[in-house]
Amino acid sequence: MQKIKLAEALLRRKELKEKVMLLTVIKKEALFEVKVQRKNVTDSVDDIIALVPKLTVGQVTSEYDWHARQLRLVDAAIQQTNWTAEVDVQESVMQDYIAPTTA
Repeated sequence: MQKIKLAEALLRRKELKEKVMLLTVIKKEALFEVKVQRKNVTDSVDDIIALVPKLTVGQVTSEYDWHARQLRLVDAAIQQTNWTAEVDVQESVMQDYIAPTTA
């Protein structure tokens, strides 16, 4: 187990969250590229376009799963600290707002 500052954990969580969101919305264009393109040779032959995968679905899924797991782990560590850490604040910080009375 490694000890890091809370600020580092918060930054890591942000970084992982961005990566997970990026992997969630991968577009078709990111997974495929055009390798073959054929124009009409005759009136009876249409254009031929072949999409070739750059990555396999398994690669994307594996990377997503890894980043999502890391995000859950760092988030759990932050939440644990959130429930056990105490901070020094002025008493007025925790008071409720009281509207001033007009005389």
